[in-house]
Amino acid sequence: MNRGQGVTGRTVRVGWALVRHEARLMASLVLWLARRTHGTGGGTAFGYARGEAAMMFGFAFVCVVETVAMSALLAGWPTLHAVVLFLDVYTVVLVVALYAASVVRPHVVTADGLRVRRAVHVDLRIPRERIASVRRELRMTHAEADGELNLAVGSRTTVTVELTEPVAHRSFLGRTRDVRVVRFHADDADGLVRVLTAARQGPAGHAVP
Repeated sequence: MNRGQGVTGRTVRVGWALVRHEARLMASLVLWLARRTHGTGGGTAFGYARGEAAMMFGFAFVCVVETVAMSALLAGWPTLHAVVLFLDVYTVVLVVALYAASVVRPHVVTADGLRVRRAVHVDLRIPRERIASVRRELRMTHAEADGELNLAVGSRTTVTVELTEPVAHRSFLGRTRDVRVVRFHADDADGLVRVLTAARQGPAGHAVP
């Protein structure tokens, strides 16, 4: 494969990733409007979107104000006005859909393990037998480190999971790397830790192998 074909292939992959991303956002918006969730059957769901609701809707409000202002400024140029109006409205929809994706795709604890999610960008499944420890840990700063995945909401994480062996994390653009420590935010961090710990124990309170 020559260099041109390689660049073309990467461009196509990025393009499809963006298309899938926006399709999932729109599907999440539909689920949110229908008051339904995605992938929570058979498990206990834990949300993480509460802390970013004000920020997201504040941003959406700013976009609406900009849309109104641009409509007034471009009233004399109908074609340009129509294009800018479409882009502005679509931006507002995307912002709301991004928040909706965080609401309808919560973290999920099951008897088989933990599913950690961040809107439509991250969906990491951790088998129960690979969880070495889980604890409530508030962190406001997160340095990049090999083998660690930090999914902060509002610049903070509240749960830390350490693994006995790595799991593969696939990024938004399809790159895969192994992670042994996962930090993420949950609105009810104590409840998540409690339920996940209970799911890892047998009826007598002993860890299930």
